[in-house]
Amino acid sequence: MNIVPEVASLNTEMCDWRHHIHAHPETAFEETATSAFVAGKLEAIGLDVHTGLAKTGVVGVLRCGSSGDAIGLRADMDALHIAERSGVAYASRHEGRMHACGHDGHTAMLLGAAKALARRRRFDGTVYFIFQPAEENEGGGRVMVEEGLFDKFPMRAVYGMHNWPNKPLGSFAMRPGPLMGAYDVFEIVATGKGAHAAMAYMGKDPMLFVAQAINALQTIVARNLHPLAAGVVSVTQVHGGDTWNVIPQEVVLRGTVRTFDPAVQDLIEQRMRTIVAGVAATFEMSATVRYERRYPATVNAENETRHALAAATAVVGAEHVETDPTPEMGSEDFAFMLQAKPGCYVWLGAGSGPDTHNIHSPHYDFNDRALAIGASYWVTLVEQQLAAAAAQKAA
Repeated sequence: MNIVPEVASLNTEMCDWRHHIHAHPETAFEETATSAFVAGKLEAIGLDVHTGLAKTGVVGVLRCGSSGDAIGLRADMDALHIAERSGVAYASRHEGRMHACGHDGHTAMLLGAAKALARRRRFDGTVYFIFQPAEENEGGGRVMVEEGLFDKFPMRAVYGMHNWPNKPLGSFAMRPGPLMGAYDVFEIVATGKGAHAAMAYMGKDPMLFVAQAINALQTIVARNLHPLAAGVVSVTQVHGGDTWNVIPQEVVLRGTVRTFDPAVQDLIEQRMRTIVAGVAATFEMSATVRYERRYPATVNAENETRHALAAATAVVGAEHVETDPTPEMGSEDFAFMLQAKPGCYVWLGAGSGPDTHNIHSPHYDFNDRALAIGASYWVTLVEQQLAAAAAQKAA
């Protein structure tokens, strides 16, 4: 393990930062205290600090040498609406909110990398440290891009990282192409005719629609997708009815669709609309479909994945870097940044055995032993990429 010395010296400080952020979780676009904390640390390091992008976003700028080359490093800052049950001393002080995904660790690692790089100054170019709000569900990455992130801070590539408790501490995983899935949501409203439950023949029962539609939607993946294509259709909510003896007039279904390929995404949406219309017609009622494409798939660029591989290998060794992990259908709004700029998103192993709690669990806590590994990866990536660019320019 090749931990950068300047990072190793910051380990206690990174833990303190992480614990402070963990104890004061803030959710999407409400990360005002977290944003101020991050901005204050970056200013103390000596970076140029820009705030207000996507409301609570922060960008720190560190320049060294004379090269015009630049790359961006991104961490997310927001927490989730989960009641914490971890039992740690620094547990959430905000009831119903919790850093259950490790964004506190991501922020601390990037702050540590910024401080180490400012001390070392062994690169030629500009590094943009991007602290993004609202990754969970609300698309803060999309908002940053729409508000001019890459116009205000021009860079040739952008890189992201997420802790991964399902992989062992001291490892990395990455691959070119899709790593995480697109995230779509749907709402289906079926409207029939209410009736007394004892006189069902006088109504048009939307519960019949529900029973058939949920099963029929599962045929999309089973019977319409190529066996090697990937898609998941999940109905996660059913709302209808108020009492025991009344057939309701309306029932609402909600759920998500996960895909890697836009063509598969299009097919699933089209088949969903066709199936819903057909089932509704069968039972002589109407139905509407609201389909929203929330996050695109997270797709890594080939060249930037090679750069990320080189940095990870330098830190943990080739034997601890997985280069073809099975993609996951979970989504990540770093995907919006990857649509605008080439880049690479990696998984940082953070597991400590079979009893490790996974992300989004009320018992989860970021593994502090991963802080120095992640920060060393950031420092190594910058120094490899910007030093290489400077040498190439000189040649």
